[in-house]
Amino acid sequence: MTRKIIIDTDPGQDDAVAMLLALAAPDELDILGIVAVAGNVPVELTARNALKIVELSGRTEVPVYAGAARPLRRQPVTAEAVHGKTGLDGASLPEPTIAVRPTHGADFLIGALSVHGPGEVTICALGPLTDVALALVKAPQIAPQIKEIVAMGGAHLGGGNITPAAEFNIFADPEAADIVFGAGVPVTLVPLDVTHRVLCTDARLAALRALGNHAGAVAADLMGFTGRAGRARERLAAPPLHDPCVIAHLLQPDLFEGTRVNIVIETASELTVGMTVVDFWEVTERAPNVDLLTDVDAEGLFTLLTERLARLP
Repeated sequence: MTRKIIIDTDPGQDDAVAMLLALAAPDELDILGIVAVAGNVPVELTARNALKIVELSGRTEVPVYAGAARPLRRQPVTAEAVHGKTGLDGASLPEPTIAVRPTHGADFLIGALSVHGPGEVTICALGPLTDVALALVKAPQIAPQIKEIVAMGGAHLGGGNITPAAEFNIFADPEAADIVFGAGVPVTLVPLDVTHRVLCTDARLAALRALGNHAGAVAADLMGFTGRAGRARERLAAPPLHDPCVIAHLLQPDLFEGTRVNIVIETASELTVGMTVVDFWEVTERAPNVDLLTDVDAEGLFTLLTERLARLP
């Protein structure tokens, strides 16, 4: 059965690879739309990047919307140091010939969820949760329509990648994350503790290039750029493949292990703002609200990614 999804994203090289993976799976994933949010780079660039990736895939029927240009209550935080000035540095892609739709991304979310039945639509959140929070605040009646929010974000045992306590997507708009995690909607979280195990080694990038298609070469070039930009910063042997884990979880959930826990978002502390506070031992007695992924079969994930990207132009 085809699963209806909306992708909310801030491309970003790894976001782009996640989009390609989803766009390469039309039999399993019915993409109702893609919403670009400010995050890795400003929203004008994330929207343009989303259009470029949709065109690369050949799936130009998938609509793209521009969402929030800034966090709910804070000044914007971007990540050009990792993603480059455009957000997609590392690969040469033509300017898009398609355009963003005129509806604001949060309003698109509300409209798309409102016309579907309860639990029919999954939101794949690959960036800051600003648009999802805006939609839930503006139209709280849409919450039951959401089957699940699968989000890349947060960190626990390994610490954060933007502060010692916080991962970028949550830190960029902690108030939005707080709203989403407290909305009573099923949430699955893919933290850095998992994505840092999914590394784009030279051999894995070579396998993408060996596909012989444009999508495989672009994916390898994009992840190669983040490897050069972030390897010293993150002290990893190769660049991690963060956001594609969200799509892989939908396509092949048996690649992952997880546990159900309570998570709250720190929004007040100057030292730990954006921290995903995980109650593994139930010491708070708060009800579990998140399915937290804790492990991944990285080799299996790259096999899935390579096989699916081979289907694209």
